[in-house]
Formats: sequence, C-alpha cells, structure tokens
Amino acid sequence: MINRVSHLFLFSFIIIIVSGCHYASGVSTTLKDDGTVVFNRLAVVPFQRISPEDGAFKTVRCPVCGVLITAEKIPQDAEKIVEDVFIERLKGGKELTIIPPDRTGGIYERVTSGLFKTEIREVLKNVGQELEADGIVMGYVYRYRERKGYSYSAEKPASVAFAIHLIRVNDGAIIWRGSFDKTQTSLMEDILQIFSFYKKGGRWVTAKELTEEGMEEVLKKFPGLRKN
Repeated sequence: MINRVSHLFLFSFIIIIVSGCHYASGVSTTLKDDGTVVFNRLAVVPFQRISPEDGAFKTVRCPVCGVLITAEKIPQDAEKIVEDVFIERLKGGKELTIIPPDRTGGIYERVTSGLFKTEIREVLKNVGQELEADGIVMGYVYRYRERKGYSYSAEKPASVAFAIHLIRVNDGAIIWRGSFDKTQTSLMEDILQIFSFYKKGGRWVTAKELTEEGMEEVLKKFPGLRKN
C-alpha cells in the first residue's frame, strides 16, 4: 500500500513539473484545403527511400515539396515496412478504393522513364490519370534505424523519419503532407516524453513500433479519413 501511494505521489509530482510544457512529438501535418476533400479512388505509389551512399548523416531535399530533411543510410526494404503500415492504417479508416503499389509501380516506372527531367508532381498527375484515380500518394523514408539492445535495456534507440504526400490528380496540387521524425529518448534525457514513454510501458520500442506510432498521428488529419 505504501509503495502504491509513493508511486502515485511521484507520478503526480512529475505531472506538475511538466504541465504547460509542449511535447515535441516529431509529427508535422499540412492540410491545404478546408478539410472537405474526399477521395474515392486513391493510388499509392511504392514508397521510396532516400539514403546517403556513404551511410553518414546528410541533409536531403524532398523531391515533392522541397523540404530539407536529415537522412541516413537505411536497411533494405525499410520503405516497404513503412508503406505496409500506411496502407493498413488507411484501409481501417474509411471506405475507399485503394489502387495498391504493386499495380501502381509499373505505371509509375513507365511514365517516369518517358518524361525525362519532368517535375515529380507532373509525373504523379499523369500516373493518377492513367489509373483513373482522383488522388495519388507518394511516400519517402529518410531514416529507419533499428533499436540496438533489448526492450528494457537499449544501447541505441530506434529512430524513424518519413514523409507522405497526397496529390490531387486533376491539377497536381499537394492537398496534404504528413511527416514523422523521431528518435526515442529516455526520461533522463527528455522529461517531456513522460507520457509517450509510459504509453509504451516504459520500454524501448522497435523501429516498426515507432513507425506505427508516427503513422497513427500523421493520419489523424488525412483528408476525409474518419473512423467508422
């Protein structure tokens, strides 16, 4: 009983300390319409990874929107993991026809090779029109570092960075952009992460778990996406 009271007191004290502080989650979303846009046919281009060849940290520019992001060399197929998490979350959120990456990919490659040095949004617009989609999604993975160690004792934490864009096919406009960039830290390093850390059971998560956390957050403002 005494231990429970002590833990409750400690937790209440920490809550008082951090109340009013901003929690930097590494999540950013931009919605460029009034929120009423609804897509019925959505094409998903295979997610791509942007990774420095030498494995060092490097600032790269997003091919779609031009935002600068810090990237590092990532493992093979990391982009497929992020892509799968995105599609899984999207399917669970609303009823719409999703044209999957395995169908979109071939058309994207053909259109890209036929439009040399064409702006990426124009390429996506053409791919979407050929697929008779009203929206098309393009995602990039910039960092996917796996946790080194165990769930309760990590030598190196997981770190994930990705960005997803939704393009309206009829005019090539970027309707929505969601990005996630986070490296898990301990409470000793960042007391502001107390809620996130306890939500995970006070343990060190894997890169996929960190991806799932980020995807859940960025899709909260996806146009027309509502839980059934």
